[in-house]
This record gives sequence, C-alpha cells and structure tokens, in this order.
Amino acid sequence: MAITHQYTWLITGCSRGIGLELAKQLLESPSNFIIGTVRDPAKATALQALKQTARGTLEVIQLDVDDTNGIERSVEEVTAILGDRGLDYLVNNAAINQKIDTAFTMNIDGWAQVFKTNVAAPALIAQLYLPLVEKSEKKTIVNVSSSLGAFGYGYGETWASYAITKTALNMLTYKQKAERPDLMVICLCPGWVKTDMGGDDAPLTLTESVTAVAKVITSLKPEDSGRLVNLRHEIVPW
Repeated sequence: MAITHQYTWLITGCSRGIGLELAKQLLESPSNFIIGTVRDPAKATALQALKQTARGTLEVIQLDVDDTNGIERSVEEVTAILGDRGLDYLVNNAAINQKIDTAFTMNIDGWAQVFKTNVAAPALIAQLYLPLVEKSEKKTIVNVSSSLGAFGYGYGETWASYAITKTALNMLTYKQKAERPDLMVICLCPGWVKTDMGGDDAPLTLTESVTAVAKVITSLKPEDSGRLVNLRHEIVPW
C-alpha cells in the first residue's frame, strides 16, 4: 500500500472519544496515514467504519497499552505497515481515571493502575517507537495531558489519582525534550470534553476540542517542545 507524501500518525485509544474523533478528522485529508490502536479491533466498529468514507488511509491494530509484550508486538506490526517510512506523529492518547477521588480516599491499588496506563505506558511506547519517530520528517510525540495536572490551576482536592498521573506525564514530557531536543515533544490539554470520561457537564463537544487539537499539533513551533499546551496554542504554566 503506497503511502508516499502522507504524514504518518499512530494514535492510541482510538475506539472512542478523542482518539476516534482525531482519527476521523485527520482522515478527511488524503495527506494523512492513520494507524489507530485499540484493545480489540473486532469490537472497534466505529473506527473500522471510517474506512468507508476516509480520504486518507487507515490501519487498525491491536494494542493494550498495559501489556508490555503487546506494545513490543505492535512496534513490529507498525514497522511492517510503514515499510521504509518513519512515524511523523506519535499520539499517546489512551488514559483512564478513578472518577472523583481525593488524596486521602483514593484506592491505592486502583491509583497504581491509573499510573501504569497514564504514565508508564506512554513512556514505554515512546521508548519503543523512538526509532520510527527518528526516521520521520515531523519527529513529533504528543502526550495528551490535562490542566488538572498543573499546580497553578488550583482545582482543589478532587480527581486526585488522575491529576497526579497527569502531573507525572507533564514531567515525562519535559524530560523527553531535555534528553532529545531534536524531537518535538509536547503535552497537550484537550480541555474538558463531553466524552465517557469527561461526562455530560463538560463545556466542549468532541468536534470542538479535536478540531483545535489537530490544528495545534500540525502547527507546533520549536518553542512549544517540552511544554504543556492548551487548545488556544498557549503555554500552560506547570
């Protein structure tokens, strides 16, 4: 399958929410080649259906971000799919939370799982996919984060386990940029969005959020690297 003159994207957590909508919007352009990862491709019917109308190219692969061996297998599969091409955009989108918990009430075993999914998995995925990112033109890693992980926002005591992991993800992004200044590495806050995770009270629709997300990612500047960026393409203080 020829993918010359296309930008290559790998997006984790593509079965629903932000990941699915990002794939959908990017596939409106023939210049994008999307590799969408899901836990079970057979059940990812909404993602698979995008192939019917996509102007770009879509490949769907199996990836459970909590499975180290599975991540390693996915790298082999993606390498075969891309051939001699690199990976322009690696988007670490998959994440979980424990809903509204606090520092003194959160389930520690549950929090450890949230940390594994939200921090350890993006770190390992970036490590293992690094050779493909290095081969590309854009050399971009996007860690989908949240302003809940920024100290300056003062959101109070709730969402503790989720916020702590996003603070850690922000630091991971900073360290990745410090180690590899030749790469573009950002953490991006998509805002409070109406998704299964964000709930119905969120002010942003998926379309509104992801339209801005795609615009930010495709217009990144060198000074953005290693920083937390919002939907208005503004640097968010840590």
